[in-house]
Amino acid sequence: MNRFAKWLVVVGAAVTASPALAAQCVQPGGFSGFITQMKSEAAAQGVGQKGLAVLNSVSYDAGVISYDRKVRASFKGSFEQFAASRVTAGRVSKARSYLKSHAALFTKIESQFGVPAPVILAIWGMETDFGAVTGKKPIINGLASLASDCRRPELFQRELIAVLKIVDQNILSVSELRGAGHGELGQTQFLPSSYLKFAVDYDGDGKKDLMRSSTDVLASTANYLRGYGWQRGGNWQPGSANFAVLSEWNKSPNYQRAIALFADKVAAGS
Repeated sequence: MNRFAKWLVVVGAAVTASPALAAQCVQPGGFSGFITQMKSEAAAQGVGQKGLAVLNSVSYDAGVISYDRKVRASFKGSFEQFAASRVTAGRVSKARSYLKSHAALFTKIESQFGVPAPVILAIWGMETDFGAVTGKKPIINGLASLASDCRRPELFQRELIAVLKIVDQNILSVSELRGAGHGELGQTQFLPSSYLKFAVDYDGDGKKDLMRSSTDVLASTANYLRGYGWQRGGNWQPGSANFAVLSEWNKSPNYQRAIALFADKVAAGS
């Protein structure tokens, strides 16, 4: 589970434009009927038998629902309190080290996507401590449970169908679908719909691997920001167009400011 407890109204929940979903949210006792509805929805959106089979063994996860009720609290309070535990001297130092050791890669990424290294490093560091804490929880049961819940059913029904497409298209196997409490995947915690839309195979091995390939992770994160309008050569300070793009990464103003602060500190030492 993402130890930074991302606020998931969220996460650049790049919820792509798609048809309205018809499955009705339910109480826990109606979960099996909900899954039957979701199979029909997924099939109607092009998910094949391999993807649909994922739902055959799904079960309700009450723990994820409980977590979802509590997660926003960690994003309240002052910005200073929020940033103190996230924009740390150790992380900034490590980011500067990566900036040097991966200089050629970051130059290539900025040339192609227009997003500078300090911003990508800030996101990578804040999300998973540079890939060290990506979450080990199998996400299918949690996503299905959130999709059935009446708080934000449309968001999580889309994410559930997206993860079925990921399996159906052989992007990831079911055993690889391990991440954080709301279904985030990989080293910069993409929701499944974002994985489908923005993940790139940047190391050329034939796999869009945001779990293990830091090259794919960094390029895909840049691709995500470009997809939401990042302006090449612009700054990322509050009030700028690029700062507004950070709201598509995470809806928390504290989180957005922390990314900008982290990036400033990395850039200052480069």
